[in-house]
Amino acid sequence: MISFGLGVEDLADTRFAVSPLSETVFSLRVLREPGLSALHLPWRRSVLGRLGTLDTRLLLSVVAQRRTLPDFLTPRPASFDPSFDEELAAVRDTPPGLVRRDLLAAHAPDPLPEALRDAATADDAKVLAVRDAVCEVIRSYWEVAVKPMWPQMRLLLEADMTYRARQLAMGGARRLFAGMHPNLRWHGGVLHIDQMISSHHVEARGRGLLLVPSVFVHKPAPPVSPEEPPLLVYPSRGVATLWTPAPAADDSALVSLLGAPRARLLRVLDEPLPTVEIARRFRVTPSAVSQHLRALHAAGLLTRARDGRLVLYRRSPLGDRLAGPSGPA
Repeated sequence: MISFGLGVEDLADTRFAVSPLSETVFSLRVLREPGLSALHLPWRRSVLGRLGTLDTRLLLSVVAQRRTLPDFLTPRPASFDPSFDEELAAVRDTPPGLVRRDLLAAHAPDPLPEALRDAATADDAKVLAVRDAVCEVIRSYWEVAVKPMWPQMRLLLEADMTYRARQLAMGGARRLFAGMHPNLRWHGGVLHIDQMISSHHVEARGRGLLLVPSVFVHKPAPPVSPEEPPLLVYPSRGVATLWTPAPAADDSALVSLLGAPRARLLRVLDEPLPTVEIARRFRVTPSAVSQHLRALHAAGLLTRARDGRLVLYRRSPLGDRLAGPSGPA
């Protein structure tokens, strides 16, 4: 078990971020072990055909036998929404001692794979050569495996953060963590992360807690090293919808009345959703749905409420009656 001790100031400094580099690195576990998550099999099948001449031996060697990953490859995001290039640049600056420590810790008790063996030596030049080679292959992998889907993934992650922020506002830290994953427990100012391979306790001591939703993790993933500040990568909501086709246009009488885009919007809004989540589900830009939302709201078919910076839309009672109990026929 790993645990984080969080004081009042740490809870006040609990915040969210997205990380394209972390998503790329965590996806390697799914690439290596298809049985880890059936949800991602469509993504995996599409990626395998695009890897080409990538050095998959080196790429997959960063995933240990026990599925742990070196911390330096998943650095703490420096901002709410860093770019992949910004994060990879931080990895390229990792000193050799930290690279060596993290690779050995991630693979322990096993020895480093042959492709990473030079990182275990005392020769800093060899360690840096391994670091740079890993960075290069991860960059190439990002381009073909994750970058094409990143806009949709990012919208899903933003929608999850909106939901979690509401949970925090409605029920505090206890409600926030209770709904994230069964392995998380909040008690007496300590966040417990169960079913971890390693076991240690980290006091935040004013460093706060950074929460990073992820498409590819299947359970909470804190840093391997107890020397790292509190950070928790956790499974995002809605991942099952990510690789499914966009909803087809409905040809019922409601479509004839409202038009296909607005009929589809009315059907999906049986729960409060922000514009970014609606756009993600229909694989369009937020601006593309905004005008339809405004029209449906003006007609009294939707209600809306502000939640921080976002506006949440939901069918009104009139919209429910028009759509019917199960949506358009």
